[in-house]
Amino acid sequence: MEILRYSAFTDRPDGGNPAGVVLDAQGLDEADMLRIAKEVGFSETAFVTATEAPDRAHTSDRTHTPDDTHTPNRTHRVRYFSPRAEVDFCGHATVATAVALAERGTPGALAFQTNAGRVDVMTEMAEADGHGLRATLTSVPTSSEPVAPQHLASALEALRWSEDDLDPAFPAHVAFAGNHHLILAAASRERLAELDYDFEALEALSRDQSWTTVHLFHRQTDTLFHARDPFPLGGVVEDPATGAAAAAFGGYLRAIGWEAVGTPITVLQGYDMGRPSLLTVTTDASDPRVSVSGQAVVLT
Repeated sequence: MEILRYSAFTDRPDGGNPAGVVLDAQGLDEADMLRIAKEVGFSETAFVTATEAPDRAHTSDRTHTPDDTHTPNRTHRVRYFSPRAEVDFCGHATVATAVALAERGTPGALAFQTNAGRVDVMTEMAEADGHGLRATLTSVPTSSEPVAPQHLASALEALRWSEDDLDPAFPAHVAFAGNHHLILAAASRERLAELDYDFEALEALSRDQSWTTVHLFHRQTDTLFHARDPFPLGGVVEDPATGAAAAAFGGYLRAIGWEAVGTPITVLQGYDMGRPSLLTVTTDASDPRVSVSGQAVVLT
C-alpha cells in the first residue's frame, strides 16, 4: 500500500490544501483508515476501496442525469477520513485523488461513489502547453436554507463576531453539497482576515448541528470571493481550500438568487494562512449540482 500526498487547488506545493491519497485501500477497515489518516496528519485522506470498469459500474443510483456525453471510464468507491473521523465527502481530497489516478493512466471522466452519493469527476490538462492537471468535481444535488436565529447567535459568539460584522446582502444559511456548511458573509475583507475564534465552542456547535465547516466569505466583485473555512469538527483550525464548502457555496448563491449565478465564480482561499488556493465554482440553472475545479500537485 502506497500513501500519496498531494496539494489541491493550487499549482505549487506550498499552496493549496494537502490531502493524503491511498489508491489501493482494498482490505482496509475503518480502524485502519482512521489510523492512516492520523499518521498522515492532513485534514483529510482519501481511500479508494474498490474500482469497477464501465460494464460493471452501478449507475442506477444517479440522482441527476446531466445533459452531456461524459461517460465515466471507471467508477471508484472512495471514503474520506480526517484525523478524527470519517467524513462523507471531501472536495480537495477528491481533486487530489482524481489527479493521482490521471497520472497513473486513468484520465478523463470518472465517477466516485462516496458516502454522500455519486460525484462525477473530469480530469484534463490545466493549460494549453500541457503543464499540470486540473480536476473538476460535480457535487451531489445541493440545498440551502436560512440558519435558525439561535444557532446564528451561537456561531457569532464562537467566532467573536457581531451582527455588524455580517454583510446584509448575503443572508446566513446552512448549505449542503454532500456535507452541511454554515455560510456567513463578512462585511469587510479586514473582518475576514482577523479570524480568531473559540475553537471548543465552535467545535461543540458544529457537532451539535452537523456542520462540517463554517464557510466565511467576503465579496470582492460579483464573481470573485475570498473565503476561510474553520474545520474544528475535524480537529483543524482552518482549511486552506475546501472544495465541498465551495460546492455548497455555489448552491447557496443559486438559492438566494445571486445575479452572477451561471457565470464561473472564483474563490480565493488560504491567503491569510500563507497557502494560496484557487477554486472555480460553476452552477447551471438546469442542474441542481455544482461543479468545482482546480489543479493538484504532488508533495515531496
